[in-house]
Amino acid sequence: MYVGDILRTNRAPAVTIGSSETVSIAANLMYASNVGALVVRNGSRSVDAAVIGMFSERDVVAVIAERGTGGLAAKVAQFISPRPLVSCNSQDALADVERLMARHDIRHIPVIDNGRLVGVVSMRDIGFALEEAACAA
Repeated sequence: MYVGDILRTNRAPAVTIGSSETVSIAANLMYASNVGALVVRNGSRSVDAAVIGMFSERDVVAVIAERGTGGLAAKVAQFISPRPLVSCNSQDALADVERLMARHDIRHIPVIDNGRLVGVVSMRDIGFALEEAACAA
């Protein structure tokens, strides 16, 4: 199975946030969109803005633990990883992406095809897909 197989069955669009937006906006956006992570774009949410990272529920918790509720006013850019973006494409095998996510200790990964964001895949999505494939075999 491939990442694209998940994207075809999971039609929910990737939810993005600009790096200049606040942690509070990010938390509210995750809640309203019922997602566990946001794709961070450089500066704004514009589709033309480069994908530079991910911001997750774990990040919100870390901000509050480190800075208290005052951290909610901080910019998302302050909390995304400085390391190069970890991403995959829709042609990648699920097992390979699962290993990539485990190696980097991440639970959500942006799917980028030809420089364009096409979705987000979570560890849960991969687990369900592999489980379904095993049951069907």
